[in-house]
Amino acid sequence: MKWIAVDYGDARTGLAGCDPGEIVVAPITPQIEEKSMNRAAKAVADVVQAQKAGGVVLGLPKNMDGTEGARAGKTRRFAQRLADACGLPVALWDERRTTVSAAAILAENDTFGQKRKQRLDSVSAAVLLESFLQWRQAHPDQPPPETVLPADPDAQA
Repeated sequence: MKWIAVDYGDARTGLAGCDPGEIVVAPITPQIEEKSMNRAAKAVADVVQAQKAGGVVLGLPKNMDGTEGARAGKTRRFAQRLADACGLPVALWDERRTTVSAAAILAENDTFGQKRKQRLDSVSAAVLLESFLQWRQAHPDQPPPETVLPADPDAQA
């Protein structure tokens, strides 16, 4: 199944995708540059639809000790808006150290300055997606540990 990974940020949101066989992962550029949570969710949902993805995985920022801070709470609110916008469940996935790994990848490829800034979040999303797909391969019959479902429109009436 095609997956889209999302590295949500206050100003920039990075995306990555994989092929239907869940083997090849690549950053999606350009990154989404949107400060409004609702507009960012809509922009990501548009990419999910355009890529014909069947799944969405969102990086959940945790502290190094595994606890969650204010940023994780904001990401959880974004997850619900994203699930509602794209009509798909959104798997939450621990994103600790993805930005560090992405920065190392970009440094190894001599990508610095403005080029690095333009790609860092999408490369982070690719690192996140690779981790998630490795877990799926090791646990083929299990659903992701934590998923946010789209709100039931009938329940809001």
